[in-house]
Amino acid sequence: MKAILPKFCRPLGYGMIGLALFLPFVMFLAGRVTDANLLLYKECVKLLMMIGAFMIFFAYTADENDETSRLRGQAARNAILITIVFIFGTMIYRVYKHDFHAATSSTFLIYLLIQVLCWEFELNKRRINELFKKK
Repeated sequence: MKAILPKFCRPLGYGMIGLALFLPFVMFLAGRVTDANLLLYKECVKLLMMIGAFMIFFAYTADENDETSRLRGQAARNAILITIVFIFGTMIYRVYKHDFHAATSSTFLIYLLIQVLCWEFELNKRRINELFKKK
């Protein structure tokens, strides 16, 4: 997978995820969150986190090459597998608890966040391997 966004989108994506995490608390403390607009805030937070995760994953790295593109594809594959296991686990848990009312609408967001975690893991693993190979 090739990168499509400039380098500055990576820290910007982390900033968007941070904003999405803390914005609801700030708005609640300011008295802006009510029962009438709670769903709107929830969906806006999800959207900000999705955009942030896309920006992190598809931004160029400082040392972009074919190996980085391969790692990006590997991270996407690993994220798909981990997300399937996670969703299957939550389904089994809901069946065990006889919870027929709870349904998740955050599956894609969960996938994107796991994908970013796998991407960061693969990048850092490569950096550590290169560091120890040089010595």
